[in-house]
Amino acid sequence: MLTLAKHANAALMFFLELAVLFAAGYWGFTVSQNWALKLLAGLGAPALFIAAWALFGAGGGANAVYPLTGLARAALEIVWFGGGALAFYAAGAATPAAVLAVLFVVNAVLRLAWKQV
Repeated sequence: MLTLAKHANAALMFFLELAVLFAAGYWGFTVSQNWALKLLAGLGAPALFIAAWALFGAGGGANAVYPLTGLARAALEIVWFGGGALAFYAAGAATPAAVLAVLFVVNAVLRLAWKQV
């Protein structure tokens, strides 16, 4: 049963990563009335998040170009998922922002407790 819970927590991490990318894009498309700026921010913000994750955090660091561990990894995750929550909040979506933040904290605590990091 614990194995199933660990797999569910890993899946939650993946869906949280996708939620961050969605939040960045959502924010970008709400940032301005100008369609050129909307397009630039709506596609550019997720691209920047993807680049940062690919460089430092992909695959728990195993697939990253410059893998981070320890406190640096924790800081990356806080900035990454916090950035997603802030993007939702800045776009006027306070409830999804709170849900993303709470689910990230629960996921992180469980990953630490189950030594999934």
